[in-house]
Amino acid sequence: MNHSTSTKTIGARSTNNYRGLMILGVFLAELLSLVIVYQFFVTFECGDTDAFGTCRFLRSLVARSLVVFATFGILVWARPALFTGFAAASADHRGRGWMVMHMIGVALLWMPLILTGGVDIGTGFRSWTILWGLGSALGAIGGLFWIAAPRDWARVLSQDRFLPLIMLLIAAVVPDLADMILPIWDLGVITEATFAAVYEVLRLFSTQTYADAATYIIGIDDFAVHIARQCSGVEGMALVSAFVLFYGLLFRKDLRLGRYWLTVLPLGLAFSVVLNVIRIAVLILIGAYVSPELAVNGFHSYAGWMFFTLLALVLVYSIQKVNWLRHDHARHRTAPPLTTDPLAARILPFVVFMLTGILTQALFLFPPLGYPLIVLGLALAVWTFRHHYSSLPWGADPIAIGSGLAVGLFWVVLAEKGGDEASGIAMALATLPAALVAVWIALRVIGTVFLVPLVEEMFFRGYVMARLDRGGMVWRLIAIAVSTVLFAALHGRWAAAAIAGIVFALVMLRRGRVTDAVISHLVANATVAAAALITRDFSLI
Repeated sequence: MNHSTSTKTIGARSTNNYRGLMILGVFLAELLSLVIVYQFFVTFECGDTDAFGTCRFLRSLVARSLVVFATFGILVWARPALFTGFAAASADHRGRGWMVMHMIGVALLWMPLILTGGVDIGTGFRSWTILWGLGSALGAIGGLFWIAAPRDWARVLSQDRFLPLIMLLIAAVVPDLADMILPIWDLGVITEATFAAVYEVLRLFSTQTYADAATYIIGIDDFAVHIARQCSGVEGMALVSAFVLFYGLLFRKDLRLGRYWLTVLPLGLAFSVVLNVIRIAVLILIGAYVSPELAVNGFHSYAGWMFFTLLALVLVYSIQKVNWLRHDHARHRTAPPLTTDPLAARILPFVVFMLTGILTQALFLFPPLGYPLIVLGLALAVWTFRHHYSSLPWGADPIAIGSGLAVGLFWVVLAEKGGDEASGIAMALATLPAALVAVWIALRVIGTVFLVPLVEEMFFRGYVMARLDRGGMVWRLIAIAVSTVLFAALHGRWAAAAIAGIVFALVMLRRGRVTDAVISHLVANATVAAAALITRDFSLI
């Protein structure tokens, strides 16, 4: 396959389909970063401020954004034809002014943290609300119109009798609906049933378990938590109800609505209750045996919203597979699966890589210990697109193997010996049982050697470099430079990573095969992993 031809094809398709997706990915990363920092590194409660109502509203913007993003994703999934023209219009829309507005808004959201260092930020809360409010408005408006022009948004939101607009407006007020039903947590039957179920789960792990539904306190051994309304998981019921409603509206012509409403909503609510019991039990076990700080943060409403949003998305996706709920004429009418899109296979696993990396930073006091979470996310993403990867031309190219070996040795030789990171990992692993250490090492090696090379090369060389390479020496040099800089920025040792990125780029360009770059990267990482196993210095990988 001619490289310039494949590059041109990738560039054209990505322009039409993925500009908006990439910008939405940026928004999601920004949102998660703000959530993590303001949840884990800024300690103040709305009750401690002089503007309780304003504080609660600003904090609710995170949950609102999560639900709106998820709803928009369902709309795109359920109405792919509706967004075809929207995607094309977005590809032709530059929106640089709107991008600047968005960036200014994001900067204003970070400003209170930068100016105070996160210390006593609640003391002058009223003055910071101006920055947060203005930043939220500029970030949201600038971001929306950075993706597409106002007229294009108006066109897509007015489709299907304004159903997309109605759904997004409902999504924006779901947190308010959740607040309205929070008092059900105080109903004795709900609290007692939840605490009894959690108690029985915890008894499987310890006899020193106690639960008092009257005071909302439950614990194991020396760790106990008070489960308030906002941390109880009641918001899961509101989310499930909203997403079941959205699915019913979108697929109303295909569904047997009687069966749907009588079965899906009750089962969804029951499912959310069961998973909430599991969530509470797991977090208490983490607090008792791993990290109290991690467990307490896991009860935070932000974590609950993320957890139950994912639950709701899994639920509505699963409904699509149940033919009993659908009319006969609709059983075989499904949208083309995303798994068949080669560009999605190059982009989305990398997005998963970034998001799981952010989550490990948030959920683990020592983030390297959370690497198994990254491996799980990457494994699921790679498995999702396995048919695309298996269809690519693979082969044991001597140049790819030799260059990978050289890069691996280069990385090991120039690595810092006995640094703080190596000491930190060694100390952290020393606190774990031997079996868990063995599992961690195995997953670290699997992720480093097999999953990371595939995901990174598909994105940096298979998408970014191919997207920028428009033919000719100048464009090719620009493509190599940009993809290499982005690749290096992802690694702590940016100089060594830049050299590795250039090597992988040249390996791909030699035959126009991204799989050659994957093999070179795999061999390099395997070399480094071998050195890490021999020296027991896992900071190398």
